[in-house]
Amino acid sequence: MKVAKRQVMSALAGLLTTAVALSGCAATVGGHAVSIYDDPFQVAGLPTTNGPSGPRPGVPDTTLTAVGADHGDMDRLALDALDDIQSFWQGEFHRDFSTGAFTPVTTFRSWDARTPQPGDGPFCQESTDQLINAAYCRLDNTIGWDRGELLPMMYDDFGPMAVVMVLAHEYGHAVQNMAHLVAGGDPVLVKEQQADCFAGVFIRHVAAGGAPHFTINTSDGLNKVLAATVAIRDADPGDAEAVHGSAFERVTAVQMGFTDGPAACKAIDMRDINRRRKNLPQSFGDDDNGETEVSKSNLVELTKAMAAVLPIPKEPTYDYHGATLHCLDGADTRPVTYCPATNTIGIDLPALARRGAPGDAGSDEFPTRIGGDYNAYIVLVSRYALAVQESAHQALAGPKPALRAACLSGVITAKLADPARSAAGSGEISLSVGDLDKAVSGLLSDGLAASDVDGRTVPSGFSRVDAFRAGVLGSRQTCESRYA
Repeated sequence: MKVAKRQVMSALAGLLTTAVALSGCAATVGGHAVSIYDDPFQVAGLPTTNGPSGPRPGVPDTTLTAVGADHGDMDRLALDALDDIQSFWQGEFHRDFSTGAFTPVTTFRSWDARTPQPGDGPFCQESTDQLINAAYCRLDNTIGWDRGELLPMMYDDFGPMAVVMVLAHEYGHAVQNMAHLVAGGDPVLVKEQQADCFAGVFIRHVAAGGAPHFTINTSDGLNKVLAATVAIRDADPGDAEAVHGSAFERVTAVQMGFTDGPAACKAIDMRDINRRRKNLPQSFGDDDNGETEVSKSNLVELTKAMAAVLPIPKEPTYDYHGATLHCLDGADTRPVTYCPATNTIGIDLPALARRGAPGDAGSDEFPTRIGGDYNAYIVLVSRYALAVQESAHQALAGPKPALRAACLSGVITAKLADPARSAAGSGEISLSVGDLDKAVSGLLSDGLAASDVDGRTVPSGFSRVDAFRAGVLGSRQTCESRYA
């Protein structure tokens, strides 16, 4: 967040690198279909499921091989994934693309970036020593991966389906080349967003039960895949090396593929990306980072901004002494509670500040949760969104009010980035780079910003993020129509 010119911020450095020859690593909103379903317990038309996520037990490993492979767990997982991915696109390609022809990837290559082996050799004309990456090489139609550092980190932090997602992304680059969707001069960001989208197409295939080697549930299993996408985001979109997109953009691309299929992926270009970016901040500018202190004074500024963005006849009263309100028609949802009976929002300031503490930017591990101020602020915004619904005499308990709260929170969030607010003198507090990513991370990890008056949310992080994104890219009317 930005509060006038008073900022203390930190940025997470990117964890994956790419070389020049590498492609590493539905109402309409902004011209694209947004998933609208009557059943909030569905995930883009699929039922919300629990159960296993990962390799199917008892299924023989693929016969595919990789140059340099050590035949260990990571290589077997990667090759089983690529077998399913390649088989899927081989059957799907002719239905989705009118140009090009399906050509299987020529060679797979594995290396250990941590402890180079004599047989590792170069990949795509680059040394694999310390190359912590997975990539598609368009020079020779190959896919390679680091089995020593990257894949184990993804596996340990997000589970086996995160490894599958990474390789589905890389195969997405092969698909875009086969279909002649991109050329050498096209922006790398377009190529990466398309590849994220194609990964989403394949993950839906797995969720629908179509993959021989893998299965994924659409609650915590899919949540972890999206969390992995968040972790390998570009922390500063304004950086010259930022070529993948923010977490918000990457998750959007994955969800577009999951929801709307390859047609949505083909439509991704810079015009589409810029349309989805709207007025959202893309660089730090004069600021060093994106963090502000979660303090009473800053929260007061946020309450003023919310009231200006979505005014209601009777503003709630704010109690900064705690979130235990003993409400007659709602539960205490620490660190922020909304009580309809008294139209009060109670705030446990120390607990909210702990939620908004920045993450450890110096860690070598992938962040399983992005910390920071807006992870805290979005909870307050969502409780104000309940007050907005109460003012409109809408139900506050149940899955639709919960998702409507997330959606309205997205509307408020996007308006905080509107330059017209600052020009009009109402921009004391505004959105900073990375704030959307912090919100998305919170929506995936606990969903408190997508909960109803009793603190209940839907089990699918996909649906929670989908609702928030609909608000960011749409309007209050979008939220009302989706969650009527």
